[in-house]
Amino acid sequence: QPGSKQAEAGMATQPGEAEHRAKYQPGSRRAEAGMATQPGEAEHRAKYQPGSKQAEYEQAFDTGRDGGGSREVRIEEKRETKKRTENSRKDKAKDRAKNSPKDKAKDKSKDKAEDKKRSSVKKTLEASAPGSLDFQKKISARRHAKHRKLLLIIASVLFLCYTGAAVYFGFHFYSGTVFYGLDCSYKTAEEVKQEAVEKLDKYVLEIRERDDRTETVSAQQIGLTFEGGDSVDRMMKAQRSYIWPVMPLLGRTQNESIAFSYDADKAQETINGLICMDSVRSVAPRDAYVGITDSGYEVVQEVMGTTVDQERTRQAVLQALDAGELTLSLEEEACYVNPKLYSDDEGLNSDAAAMSELARAHITYDFGDRQEVIDTSVIDGWIVRLDDGSFTIDDARVTQYVQELAAKYDTFGLTRQFYTSIGTVETLTGGDYGWCMDQDATMAALMKALDEGYQGTMEPEYLYTAMSRDTNDIGYTYVEVCISQQRMWCYQDGNLIVDTPVVTGNPNKDNGTPSGGVWAIDAKMRDYVLKGEGYTAPVDYWMPFNGDVGIHDMQARAQFGGTIYLSNGSHGCVNTPYEQAQTIYNTVSIGTPVIVYE
Repeated sequence: QPGSKQAEAGMATQPGEAEHRAKYQPGSRRAEAGMATQPGEAEHRAKYQPGSKQAEYEQAFDTGRDGGGSREVRIEEKRETKKRTENSRKDKAKDRAKNSPKDKAKDKSKDKAEDKKRSSVKKTLEASAPGSLDFQKKISARRHAKHRKLLLIIASVLFLCYTGAAVYFGFHFYSGTVFYGLDCSYKTAEEVKQEAVEKLDKYVLEIRERDDRTETVSAQQIGLTFEGGDSVDRMMKAQRSYIWPVMPLLGRTQNESIAFSYDADKAQETINGLICMDSVRSVAPRDAYVGITDSGYEVVQEVMGTTVDQERTRQAVLQALDAGELTLSLEEEACYVNPKLYSDDEGLNSDAAAMSELARAHITYDFGDRQEVIDTSVIDGWIVRLDDGSFTIDDARVTQYVQELAAKYDTFGLTRQFYTSIGTVETLTGGDYGWCMDQDATMAALMKALDEGYQGTMEPEYLYTAMSRDTNDIGYTYVEVCISQQRMWCYQDGNLIVDTPVVTGNPNKDNGTPSGGVWAIDAKMRDYVLKGEGYTAPVDYWMPFNGDVGIHDMQARAQFGGTIYLSNGSHGCVNTPYEQAQTIYNTVSIGTPVIVYE
C-alpha cells in the first residue's frame, strides 16, 4: 500500500529501483528524454495528442454516448491509466533485461496479453468514432426509437380526446343546433326539453322579401305548442357522436325537429294575410326591353317586381314552420314570378345597337314661332323590323308624317281670324295667300337627312309661301280693305302708314270687289294700262292680287269713299288716291297679303 513501511522499504530495496525513480522523477531531464524515447511512446503520444483525430473521436464518442463532462473525466482517467501501464511495462522490460530467461518469457506472455487487450480497446474506440458506420447506425436507431415513442404518445392523446368528445356529444347537442329559436348548442336533451317548454311560445318566423321588406309569423298566430320530449331524444341519437367531427358539416335532416303542433287553419289564415300574398299591393315583373334615350336606344333593365307564386309561397312558409326555421327567404326559395327577358340578353342589346344606328338624326323643322323636332322618339315610330330580323325606316310612315305636318302648318286658303282696324274680328275663308308644303319634295329631303344622320335645322319644301311663318302668317306688313267703310289701311311692321278712302267695285253691276279672304300681291307694275270690256284706263301704280283685281291709282276720280261704289264703282279694283297708291306701292312687295272684308 503506498505510504506503508513495507512499500517504502520495497521501493527503496528493489534492484535498480532507486536509480530508476531518480532517473524518471517527473520534471527530470531523463524523464523527459525517456518519455520521448521509450519504445512506442512517441507514436502513442502523437496519436493521443490533444487536437489529434483519435483524441477527437474519443471525445466525440464519449460526449455523444454519455452526455458530457463525466465521460471526458473517465476517458482522461483511462488515458492516465494506460500511461501508467505503459510506463510500468517499460520499466518491467528494463528489469526483465536483467532477470532470468524464465522471467523474460513470463513477461513476454504478459506483454502479448496486454497488446491484445489494447488492440481490442483500439477497435472499440474506432468503431465508436462519429464518422464510422457503426456509430451512425447506433445514433439513427436511437433517434427512431425516440420518434416512435413520441408518436405513440401523440396518438394516445388524440385517441383520448376523440373518445372524450364522442362521449360528450353523445349527451350534448352540437354547436349551432337551433330548433324553433332554441339554441341547443352544448346542451343536454333534458335542458333542451325544459327550455322548449319555456320559450317555444316566443318562436317567430321571419319572412324576408324583396325591397328589404320583412314579415313575421309568430307562435301565437298559428297556435304553436310543445308536444313532448321524445323527439328531442331522437335528435340526440341522430347526432351519431362517433363521427362528431363531420356531423356539424352535414345538413339537418327531417327527423331533427322538436315534436310540436299548430293550428293548420290559423296558419293558412296568417299566410294568406301576408302583404306579399296581396296581388293588389304587389309590383308585377317586367321584361327588359329596348327603350328610347336622348342619344338613341338602350336596353332598359328589367323590373323584378314583388309578385309571388302564391301556392309555392304558401308551401314554403308551411315547410319552414314544420322545420322550425327562424328565417325564410322567398328569393332563395324561388317564390317570386320573375321576368323572362333580362338586360344582358344578347338579342336585346343587338337590337338596341341596330335601332340606334337608324336614329342618329336630330332634325328641327322651323315654323317661325313653332318648331317640330324629329328625334329618336319620333323616328322610333318609323322603324320597322323586317322578316329577316333587321330594322329599317318605313317610307310609308315617313310620308304619313309629312302629310300630317302639312295639314298642321299649311295655311293656303284656310280659314283665319282677323282683327280689323275698325275693331271687329272677321273670319276669312277665301283667298290664295298662305303656306303650302310640297309634300313629295319634303319627304325626299327628310329621308336623305335620316339616312345621313343629319343633325340641325331644316325647312320643308313649299309650293306657296307667305310673308310670315308664325302662327299669324299675315304678319305685320299688309294692306286692309273694308268694303262697307270704303277705306283702306296699309301697315308696315305693325305701323300704320296709309289710311285712305277708296272706291271698290260696283256690286250693283256684278263688279263687286272679292271679299272675305286674304290674297297675295302677285305683281308690281308702273305706268300700266288697264284694259277691260268697254274700257281702257292708264295707271301709274298697278298691284294685282286676285287675277285682274288689284290696287291702283285713279287720277280721273276727284272723290273717294262714301257710297260712290254703289253707283259709280270700279270694275272690281280698289281705286286709290294717287299719293296713297304711291306710298303703298313703295311699301309692299310681291306676296304681301291683302285682306278684304265687308
